[in-house]
Amino acid sequence: MIRLTRLNHVPVVLNSDLIEHIEVTPDTVISLTTGQKIMVLEAAQEVVDRVIAFRRSVLRGPEELRAETGANGREG
Repeated sequence: MIRLTRLNHVPVVLNSDLIEHIEVTPDTVISLTTGQKIMVLEAAQEVVDRVIAFRRSVLRGPEELRAETGANGREG
């Protein structure tokens, strides 16, 4: 899931697995496999970068993420 901003400045969290393609018209339009289209403030490259960062975090797993953030997995 990636966080983006709609054109009206409302935040949206998007399942990046549903992205079919991204157009720049000049706004960034994300077409989903569901047929829905979402227009966002972020540039197309920023969306791509966020998808890549999200997928890398998934592949790293929780142990490396905890090490990077300093989280110990315990609630305090």
